[in-house]
Amino acid sequence: MGVLVDHWPLVRLVVRTPRLELRWAGDDDLAALGELAVKGIHGDDEMPFARPWSRASAGELELGVVRNGWRTRAEWTAERWHWNPAVVVDGEVVGTQGMHGTQFAALRIVQSGSWLGREHQGRGLGTEMRAAMLHLAFAGLGAVRAETGAYEDNPASLAVTRKLGYEPNGDRYLEVEGKARRELLYALTRELWAATRRDDIAIEGLEPCLPFFGA
Repeated sequence: MGVLVDHWPLVRLVVRTPRLELRWAGDDDLAALGELAVKGIHGDDEMPFARPWSRASAGELELGVVRNGWRTRAEWTAERWHWNPAVVVDGEVVGTQGMHGTQFAALRIVQSGSWLGREHQGRGLGTEMRAAMLHLAFAGLGAVRAETGAYEDNPASLAVTRKLGYEPNGDRYLEVEGKARRELLYALTRELWAATRRDDIAIEGLEPCLPFFGA
C-alpha cells in the first residue's frame, strides 16, 4: 500500500458519515460487490440499469463486477474519470455509489449512479450514500452541479433524488432489453445543495487526489 499510494492516492480517499463510509474499492471489495450482486439487486421483473449487466449468470456476474472495477481504474484520466467506491456499513460492503466527471476542470459537473444489495435496501442507506457523494463533489471538489436520472418506474431512486433537493431536468428515452424506457433527469446546483448542507460528513485523504479529478 505504501508504494501504491505514492502513485495512486485515491486508495486512501474516504468519505465518512455517521452511518457509513465510501472508500476506494480494492480487489477484496470488488469481490465482495460481486458476491453481493449475485444475491440480488432488484426483482426479476425490474431493470434499473441502462445496460442489463445484472442479468448475467452467477459466475459471469461476479467476474463482470470485478472486471468493471479494473477497467475504470485503468481508464481513469483527469479529463474523464469514474469514482466507484464501495459503500461500507459496520465493516460490511453493502453496495457502491458511483460518481463520474468529464472535463471536470472546465465544467465542474458530476453525474452519479449507484446500487445496493437487496438485503440492505429500505434502510435509508441510498439517501445517506448519495449525500456523502454530494459532499465530496461540492465541498471537496468544488462542483457547481450534480446530475442524475432514474427510470420512471424506479420510485426508490427517484425518492432519494427528490429528498436531496434535485430539481427536474427533463427526460429521455433509452432502449433497454428491446423496450423503450423513459428516464427522468434531475439536477442539483451548488446553491441548492448548500441550503441543506450537512456538517456531519468528513472527507479524508482528498488533497493528493485533486489532480486526478481535474479539481
